[in-house]
Amino acid sequence: MADKKSGAGDNVVIKKYANRRLYNTATSAYVTLEDLARMVREGTEFVVYDAKTNDDLTRQILTQIIFEEESRGEALLPVQFLRQLIGFYGGQMQGVLPSYLEMSLDNFSRSQEQIRGQFSRAFGGTPGAGLMDEAVKRNMALFTEAMKMWPGFSAVARQPAPAETETPPAAADPLNEMRRQMDEMRAQLDKLSKG
Repeated sequence: MADKKSGAGDNVVIKKYANRRLYNTATSAYVTLEDLARMVREGTEFVVYDAKTNDDLTRQILTQIIFEEESRGEALLPVQFLRQLIGFYGGQMQGVLPSYLEMSLDNFSRSQEQIRGQFSRAFGGTPGAGLMDEAVKRNMALFTEAMKMWPGFSAVARQPAPAETETPPAAADPLNEMRRQMDEMRAQLDKLSKG
């Protein structure tokens, strides 16, 4: 039976040892970052704990997987996006950005599922590679445009943080603005999936 940590639910527990080796307690075997990446793609939920301190290392390991994928030439994250993302650390929007990105990726995933479903209904099977590639390109272009439309990615990333004595400029409620833009993005995604 898999070793579960309280609060981990049905997640597989991975232990990281001082020698940097990762141990899957569900299979009683050592695993690599590539194995963990495969688990993510297969939808297997896991948590990573330091074997000695029991600190949760899941975020660091997932980030390390992304780093490995990017360094292998599997570039998914544009350089400008990475620069903007780094610019948000320590800024006013740092607390809001994670949920915005999560909502954006959830919408993107739902849109992909809708497109696959429509192709299956229309063609009675898996769509041709060329057709799906075109849909993915359109959705990525839409996602990129949506990111540009959101003021936080263009304006806040370039602005220096206010000095401690300064008061931050009064701005519209960023959460409402984000919701409005998410609604616009959903409408655009719906148009693409129907077109």
